[in-house]
Amino acid sequence: MTGNSISPRASAMFSAVRLIAFVAGFFVIYAPTGPASSAHAAESVASPDGGILATVDLDADGRPFYRIDYRGETLIADSALGLDFGQDGSFGDGLSLKAVSRRRGQGRFDLPGRARGIVAPWREMSVDLADGEGRVWRIVFRAYDEGVAFRYESARAPAYLYAERTGFFFAGEPVCHGVNIGRWNSSFEGEYDPAPASLIRPHHLYFAPLVCETGGAAFAIAESDLRDYAGMFLRGRDDGGMGVQIALPPRHDGLADSVGRRVAVKTATGRFRTPWRVVMIADHPGAFIESTLVSALAPAPSGDFSWVRPGKSAWDWWNGPTLAAVENPGVNDETERAFIDFAAEAGLEYALIDEGWYATQASPTTFHYRGQGDVTRMAGPHINIPALAAYAKERGVAILIWAHWRDVEEDMDAKFALFREWGVSGIKVDFMDRNDQEMVDFYHRLLATAARHGLSVNLHGAFPPAGLSRTYPNYLTQEGVLGAEYNKWSRRITSRHNVTLAFTRLILGPMDYTPGGFRNVSPEEFSPRFIAPQVMTTRGQALAMYVVYESPLAMVADTPDAYAQSPAGFDFIRLVPTDWDETRFLGGDIGEYVVVARRKGKRWFVGAMTNEAPREIDVPLDFLEAGARLWGARLWQDGADGPASLAVSQRDVFPGETLRLTLSADGGAALVLEPQ
Repeated sequence: MTGNSISPRASAMFSAVRLIAFVAGFFVIYAPTGPASSAHAAESVASPDGGILATVDLDADGRPFYRIDYRGETLIADSALGLDFGQDGSFGDGLSLKAVSRRRGQGRFDLPGRARGIVAPWREMSVDLADGEGRVWRIVFRAYDEGVAFRYESARAPAYLYAERTGFFFAGEPVCHGVNIGRWNSSFEGEYDPAPASLIRPHHLYFAPLVCETGGAAFAIAESDLRDYAGMFLRGRDDGGMGVQIALPPRHDGLADSVGRRVAVKTATGRFRTPWRVVMIADHPGAFIESTLVSALAPAPSGDFSWVRPGKSAWDWWNGPTLAAVENPGVNDETERAFIDFAAEAGLEYALIDEGWYATQASPTTFHYRGQGDVTRMAGPHINIPALAAYAKERGVAILIWAHWRDVEEDMDAKFALFREWGVSGIKVDFMDRNDQEMVDFYHRLLATAARHGLSVNLHGAFPPAGLSRTYPNYLTQEGVLGAEYNKWSRRITSRHNVTLAFTRLILGPMDYTPGGFRNVSPEEFSPRFIAPQVMTTRGQALAMYVVYESPLAMVADTPDAYAQSPAGFDFIRLVPTDWDETRFLGGDIGEYVVVARRKGKRWFVGAMTNEAPREIDVPLDFLEAGARLWGARLWQDGADGPASLAVSQRDVFPGETLRLTLSADGGAALVLEPQ
């Protein structure tokens, strides 16, 4: 058995979360092979605590580049900046410094899935650069204690952007974890496999985040405030050097120049602004689990979102549906009433009615589906959404419904108004599978329209989070993760994958992994099956996911029969919230194990997950409020009688005490702490 001891207040070890964000420059590529020759004194901005320094400079030919230093050591070496406007030229050569201005301030916001009462002080520097045609481009640097944001703005820009040349050139050779999906269109689902930086090639296409470790520090590349632009991919450098550069997907409408070169971004008239290019930095990648900086870089919400209600949901699709008491389980009134009854009895806030409820000429899950469905009509007399919504309301449960994105794309206002008239509280929209400029625009239109009609949103087939859940608080969760559904047709959902997700995909924002599978078997016993699927991890790990994984809307994915036949641990699922006041990373390593604590009010929940290695983990309880002399601890740990068994216990503990958790192979543990 592997032993792990977490040092006292592990977040002191990892608390220096550093996030450096950059918005794509408006300049041609600059690919230095050694120290740049500066044409003037470089301009820098430091975080308020001085731990991070971001520097921008011009070489002797007026070409810009940037560098990132962390605690006095260079982490991102002199790196390229640039945008290519095709026949309208590329910006970068012959630039000169025009002006520099500075200011400071702070942001305050809540992020219910991760923390509340967030305070984010910053210092800002705006650098104006002039080109040979008299146009001025502004680069805005904003430095937080947790990092630096970097954005470019212009009052006017050419009509079409073809490529972005921004690079992240590594000072050393880190080992990275990322998903090389290799194509523009995908559901953004895959394993975050380890990849030495030297093996990242120009033909690769990684989506965010790319998480890298140097041995002395960790950084993760992502983006935020994605609007009126295409989503970001990362590929290896054209010159073969260490690092990555941005690649943008072409527009879906095929817009191209006279020689057939595809346009990535059609710029709007007036102000032009690119998304933030984000580099999160810390001593250890676990610190990114606590970070709220990707959201801090996004615009604050506009309007009243007090109606938004986080919670857990019963779900008919993942488990089959299978219900012994229903003669013909499926998408019909009898089945859905049974799931509503289960949600009411279990204290779940929602019941989700998935694909199959509305009229369509073809299955919306087929690859070539082009929007033949009519979400204003039921599939037949066997299903009645307004009646089900009324039935659910009487029992204190709210209804969510599924739709293919093409079936809500047109007449969206009218359709969403009808959903609210029916009594529906939220929508799950699926199969977008793109992040080009038009699809990014669709997200904003969908989320804003849903908000106007009081609908919460869950997006599947979705691109990685980029701060939208802060701008639209009704955007409760999203997919873009290789989650539990893959147990239905593959062996890909391993314990190592589950642990790795906490340090990679999860750091960006809410993640609808859809936990709750209670048919726990060993990897040797596991076999993929579409109906009543199994999971090759323990019951303890199933419970821990509700703490480790952030999702203000969390699925309880198995059938009511599974929970009735094997109820061990379901009491924890009833108890665990989805809306948190504070998050702490307590220990772990990518792919090995992870321990996370989250607080709701005065109660702390802890989740621990391990890979295929069993281990004992010593968890210091120094995060507990010292004013309470005694805390009650309830523990759900892996049992001795197989993957579905639990050892449940209670004990009293003191702040600062160390609590040992015992995890089986592919296992986990959950813990609740309350002041006495």
